[in-house]
Amino acid sequence: MELREWKTILTPYEFAVEELKVKFKNIRKELKANGEYSPIEFVTGRVKKISSIISKAEKLGVSLDEVEEKIEDIAGIRIMCQFVEDIYTVVSLIKSREDMKIVYEKDYIKNYKASGYRSYHVILEYPFQTAKGLKTVIAEVQIRTLAMNFWATIEHSLKYKYDQGVPKDLASRLSRAGDAAFLLDQEMSEIRDIIVRAQVMFEMKSIAIKDILDGIQELNSLGYSHEAVTFQEKFDKISDFEDIDKMFLFKRELDELLNKYRKNSC
Repeated sequence: MELREWKTILTPYEFAVEELKVKFKNIRKELKANGEYSPIEFVTGRVKKISSIISKAEKLGVSLDEVEEKIEDIAGIRIMCQFVEDIYTVVSLIKSREDMKIVYEKDYIKNYKASGYRSYHVILEYPFQTAKGLKTVIAEVQIRTLAMNFWATIEHSLKYKYDQGVPKDLASRLSRAGDAAFLLDQEMSEIRDIIVRAQVMFEMKSIAIKDILDGIQELNSLGYSHEAVTFQEKFDKISDFEDIDKMFLFKRELDELLNKYRKNSC
């Protein structure tokens, strides 16, 4: 197969990966904008290299004409989460969507590999519009914690270093490291509620502070510069806004005044 043919095949996969990355990133963005906890920490994606596709096709005994149907990870998305529980939340989010369809799932967390590999894989069909009409591609979504991803990255690099297989002693140590990484995830799960509450409170504070500053600016733009200066001085005196209730009371007072002045300006 010539390079031009490969480009024709892989271009839709590149578009699909970019669209999927945007959609999963927007889930995180929307939740955080609403002051809610996001189970998605960050998202990456890639299209498999031509050399890797050919190598995998040879390994599986798949002809190059069949790669689109029989190689499921040409398009790959990786979603990183803080906690193991978040992984299953993300899977539920994917299942609830109407713009993609799950073909099957592989839970390598409950059924981890002998090597120590842990992750959750979702194989899905993703239909999207191209210049030539509707195109459906198969994509693999890997969902894992940061600890799982660290371990998997190391394992992946070792597999490249040792073409004939990772030495037994090193493989054994790597497996133990995988167990240790999962113990870290379990320990973090024990304090998950505390961490999540702290993160949500931080997001709520950030949103409230932005709204307050925008409100003070609006007061000034409406012509109430004296009131704007007064609220700015009050804002500066509230030390670090450690008391979130005090912050919301301050914001409510500002909102009520703004609503009054907005009506007067109509």
